[in-house]
Amino acid sequence: MKKSIQTVVIGANGYVGGELLRLIASHPNFKLAAAVSNSCNGQPISKTFGHLSQAYPDNNFVSRDEWMKNIEDGSDVALFSAAPHGASAQTLAAAIEIAKKKKFNLHIVDSSADFRFSERSTWERIYGNSHGAPELLSNFSCAVPEHLENISTDHVGHPGCFATACLLAIVPLLKSELVESDIFISGITGSSGSGRNPQAGTHHPERNSNVYAYNPLLHRHSPEIETLASMASGQKTKVHFVPHSGPFARGIHATIQTKAIKSLDKKQLFGIYLDAYENSPFIEIVDKTPKLKNVVASNMCHIGIATNGNSIVIMSVIDNLIKGAAGGSIQWMNRLWNLPETAGLTASAPGWI
Repeated sequence: MKKSIQTVVIGANGYVGGELLRLIASHPNFKLAAAVSNSCNGQPISKTFGHLSQAYPDNNFVSRDEWMKNIEDGSDVALFSAAPHGASAQTLAAAIEIAKKKKFNLHIVDSSADFRFSERSTWERIYGNSHGAPELLSNFSCAVPEHLENISTDHVGHPGCFATACLLAIVPLLKSELVESDIFISGITGSSGSGRNPQAGTHHPERNSNVYAYNPLLHRHSPEIETLASMASGQKTKVHFVPHSGPFARGIHATIQTKAIKSLDKKQLFGIYLDAYENSPFIEIVDKTPKLKNVVASNMCHIGIATNGNSIVIMSVIDNLIKGAAGGSIQWMNRLWNLPETAGLTASAPGWI
């Protein structure tokens, strides 16, 4: 008998929340129990997401005080949080207390930044606020699914979208111990990475036909990349990261550069990556430079490689909303529930989006 897991999405009215709802609709095991949004409480999901009218013709958003009402005591519950940074931790702390009272068998995957660092002081230094639930930090692991084989916690904090694209590209190199520790990254992201609320940086007349860097060498994903890359590779690294805003809606293209300690040819580099991701269904090492359109709207990451022997360039492309957030979160949730890692995530990229 197919396992049916009651599924809750908190922060369901944003871009990541919308992608979670879309992917859950075709998942073989996850059944939507509640789409949580205080600002859209009582409104049909289809009013906010017209493209989901067939998937959820009769479902309304509910408030954070109501998500548990239609879930029986003792149920298996998968809870995804796409709430904003800083707000997710307190919301999840309350959800965990409710789960204890109702004896839910609960797993959480949080796509906010609230559980990406094990140290409270690190998070507070980077985000400039007090952490909402520091007592829960030890209950969450943080990594891309491909870099943590055995998980010891019930819950996961998903890395950021930029961090995901970069980590998948640099960790095999660092593990090889064949490159210098300084990593230089230039990444370009689509406007959906800035969230649903309109801002000057995402307004179409400003973003269209335009490319510009922002927060060069100061972006908060830099320490996240450094921390998680070191954890996954066992090697210390220094990341020099310059993000850019691109004139498209979704996708990330990251270009990583470093130096080889001794000369490496392309065949050797390919071998490093093919070995690293041999059993990773969502990672493809491509012979040509990777293109965004080949991964957008999918959970795939394509990685390309170039070298002149001493300088090494690794290119990584993902969909920021899927592999970088909603899809990666479902990939993790599948593992937490001992489901096939690919469940609900096998759709190919459309190619002409």
